[in-house]
Amino acid sequence: MGYAQLVIGPAGSGKSTYCSSLYEHCETIGRTMNVVNLDPAAEIFNYPVAMDIRELVSLEDVMEELKLGPNGALMYCMEYLEGSLHDWVDEELENYRDDDYLIFDCPGQIELFTHVPVLKNFVEHLKQKNFNVCVVYLLDSQFITDVTKFISGCMSSLAAMIQLELPHVNILSKMDLLQDKSNIDDYLNPEPRTLLAELNKRMGPQFAKLNKALIEMVGEYGMVNFIPLNLRKERSIQYVLSQIDVCIQFGEDADVKIKDEDEDFGDDGPDS
Repeated sequence: MGYAQLVIGPAGSGKSTYCSSLYEHCETIGRTMNVVNLDPAAEIFNYPVAMDIRELVSLEDVMEELKLGPNGALMYCMEYLEGSLHDWVDEELENYRDDDYLIFDCPGQIELFTHVPVLKNFVEHLKQKNFNVCVVYLLDSQFITDVTKFISGCMSSLAAMIQLELPHVNILSKMDLLQDKSNIDDYLNPEPRTLLAELNKRMGPQFAKLNKALIEMVGEYGMVNFIPLNLRKERSIQYVLSQIDVCIQFGEDADVKIKDEDEDFGDDGPDS
């Protein structure tokens, strides 16, 4: 049984930084992880690249030969990857043992994980190769500074959950850069009536019914919850990793210490 994280989220949400920080953390604790680059537009890496989509297809070549812009060329590259599942992908996966742990650093084009089937088919192929896969969805913590941004981020995460149909861990990234943390609990443990009141203040009265339906989905039914992540704090990284390990059943035979949900972790997750 192999294990994998599919790291997704909007552009600029800190996916590559998360991957490199997680790799460094695992090196420190003596745990092996392999980071895979699935972004054909990436150029600089702060982690050793175990597999690289750029060895399969070049974004620059696609742009030049097909006269496509950056977004169109990236979509072409990802569809080319989808067509190479039984060739290049299988050949690369043969380099890893059944118990290896892979982290897939994905592009930030939102359509890849909301309505086109590329990543869905990719993870289905991983599952056929006996990998337990978990989606790690990163959202910039600046989204909790405004209720409309927060609901927008929740809807994007929910779309990815529906599209990919995988265990899902939502993370608020860049917590160390968030200056005002006074209202963080309003979003980590949202009170539906409070969120609805704030949303109604920002939106016109014609959106009242829509606002109510959205808040019920996010707040009352608990469809989307976020874990804050401060990459400057080792305990915060370890806590997030432990939640992901539970989702993919990694080390289920070992005694994994998970923090009590009622324990006070402060404004941005477990303290270091």
